[in-house]
Amino acid sequence: MPRYIALLRGVSPMNCKMPELKAAFESAGFSNVKTLLSSGNVAFDARTTTQASLERKAEAAMEQALGRSFYTIIRPQKQLQDLLAEDPYPGLGADPAAKRVVSFMRDAPPKTVLPPPVSGAQMLGVIGSEVFSTYLPSSDGPLFMRLIEKTFGKNITTRTWDTVRKCAAA
Repeated sequence: MPRYIALLRGVSPMNCKMPELKAAFESAGFSNVKTLLSSGNVAFDARTTTQASLERKAEAAMEQALGRSFYTIIRPQKQLQDLLAEDPYPGLGADPAAKRVVSFMRDAPPKTVLPPPVSGAQMLGVIGSEVFSTYLPSSDGPLFMRLIEKTFGKNITTRTWDTVRKCAAA
């Protein structure tokens, strides 16, 4: 049975308890469910189907079990493993000292002009339905998130490269 990773938008330990989230995914019929990092990452096994179908099923299960749903983007675990192996950052001109982040969307966006860098935050490129960005920590806070949302809207969720690595290994 294939392994998938659900990337939920807006989850934190303050608004969702991981045991309850795990139970919600199990109630949807997913197996071998594991939450990762208390920030809305759920690894699970499911029969092969479309990502859209899995996203709808996960959101419905959260609504039923938790009384609320989180915007969900699902990727096959193998896709995340391939992404890490391919590592697009050097080819996109990433500063080796910068922190790497990947923003996930359900579908590839229309051609978009990426904004110029601001205070060490930079969107480097879009490949498929992922946006690759970097940032240098600053007193301005997570400026890269404001850039991403201003450019692509809120139907997106972002993970650090290290979190992607942990999800791919789950």
